[in-house]
Parts: sequence; structure tokens; C-alpha cells
Amino acid sequence: MTVYFSFIEFKWSLNSSYPDGSTITTSPIPRLKDLYFKEIQPALKNQFGLKNLYMGPKIEKVVLNMGLGLDGNDSKILKSCEEDLAKITGQKPVITKFKKSVANFKTRKGSNAGLKVTLRKDKMYEFIDRLVNIALPRIKDFRGLSPNGFDKFGNYTFGIKEHIIFPEVSFDRADKVRGLDIIIVISSKNKDHSFALLEKLNFPFIKKGEN
Repeated sequence: MTVYFSFIEFKWSLNSSYPDGSTITTSPIPRLKDLYFKEIQPALKNQFGLKNLYMGPKIEKVVLNMGLGLDGNDSKILKSCEEDLAKITGQKPVITKFKKSVANFKTRKGSNAGLKVTLRKDKMYEFIDRLVNIALPRIKDFRGLSPNGFDKFGNYTFGIKEHIIFPEVSFDRADKVRGLDIIIVISSKNKDHSFALLEKLNFPFIKKGEN
């Protein structure tokens, strides 16, 4: 199995284009985006015997959710979490609301439930690069991601218990350690194609036979 991996960097390209026809300009290109179109996409085409490059799996967007519960009604905590999530993603979060009231949890319909960020295009690739090559390795006693998080459409969902694994967040300034749910939305024929794509992007999946 070939694993495509190197440290984070940006590449500059002149007068060329990606296989999908998009133009590579003199602007800095996210490393993983460049790697995907030039190496991973052709490799997936060959691996699965696809007729053309466009039939292979491709990441469409990355969605991050931070649940706040009752803390969402505290303006200072909400602002602090918004700042942390913006630092992690490079994009301003939107506030999510509770869709119904639940007496046992003391939640009211329409009150703040958490924060959400949806990343696409270059920001999506930049985030994934930092996630798999910097943030995840910082988890104490990390043993890998479960390969069981794929749904029937090939999208992958997993959780992070501590948002402070991202170096952009200061442990001393965070109001408290919070979890994140991350969804990798993939245009794919099946789970196997999606798994192969993420594996080539250096997602550290637990190997079979390992606990």
C-alpha cells in the first residue's frame, strides 16, 4: 500500500491546470489539493479500474460541530468558543439552535445549542492537512481512527474529545476543554472508495487486528 505523506507546505505553480480543468495560478496552492489532483486521483483511478478520473472519490466539504449545551446561553463562553473554532478552521462559525425543548436537559427550542463551520475548497484541504499531520498526533495515547465511521454513502464521521489538540487554541485561554464532531462529506460510489481516499490523505485508521 502506498501512503502519500509529507509535512505541511504550500506549492507555487505556473501556467498549468488540474485534471478537472481548474486552473493552477500563481497563488499558493494547498499541499493536499495539489497532491490529490496530481497523484492521489490518478492512483485511485488505477486502483479501482475506473474509466476516468471523475468517477473516483472526492471530498466535497468538511463540517465541524461543537456542542455547547446550556453554556450556549452564556455570551462570554459563546464568544470564547467562537474565537477558538475560528482559529481552528480559519472561518467564522455559525450558531446552531435547539430544534425542540427538552425538559430533562433544560433546553428550550430556539436557544443556542452550539457552533458549526462548513469548509469547502482550499480551506477544506488546509484544515485536513493540519488535522491529520499536526492535531491528531497530539492526542495522548492516540491509537488511530475507527474505520467504522463511514455511512452507506461513503461519508466519514468521527469525534474529537479535546479541541485543544489544535495548536491554534491556547489551553490557558480556553474556558474549558470541549469536543468536536467532524464530518468528511465525500462524493463516492461506496465505503471502500472513500476509505482508500482518506487513507491516501494520511488519515490514521486503526489497522485490522488492532484494538
